[in-house]
Amino acid sequence: MRQTYKSMVAELSERVEEIFPWDLVDELDAGATPLLLDIRCPGEFDLAHLPASINVPRGILEIAVDYGYEETEPDLVQARERRVVVICRSGKRSVLAAHTLQLMGYTNVASLRTGVRGWNDYEQPLLDRMGRRLDPDRVDDMLAARVADDQLGPRSEVA
Repeated sequence: MRQTYKSMVAELSERVEEIFPWDLVDELDAGATPLLLDIRCPGEFDLAHLPASINVPRGILEIAVDYGYEETEPDLVQARERRVVVICRSGKRSVLAAHTLQLMGYTNVASLRTGVRGWNDYEQPLLDRMGRRLDPDRVDDMLAARVADDQLGPRSEVA
């Protein structure tokens, strides 16, 4: 049986620590300085991101964590023993990326469950690409899923 995106995330969720936005707020309020790693595409990051987060798209993650590449992100390479919180829009891609980091030797990785959407729902600050704080109601609309009919796939007729 083939894996699906949902089944992969569900399976790996059992192997990856997941924290909620309020857990991350508690860590930050306690003085922790985790590396906040946003693995969304640059356009998504530019729309809305957590303050102090860095953007390393999931598509280049494996080479960004090692030296010697154009895509190398030195802060990330040096964070193998540091707390790393991986962020995406909803908390699913971040599970896959957190698992990848674990495979690559990162020892203290967590995925932000509910992602940027949950962070916004918890009324925590988000910034645009210019560093301006965003209105939470506007962010809700910006982060809403937009799935076209042809992306939904075949539908069964219910009698």
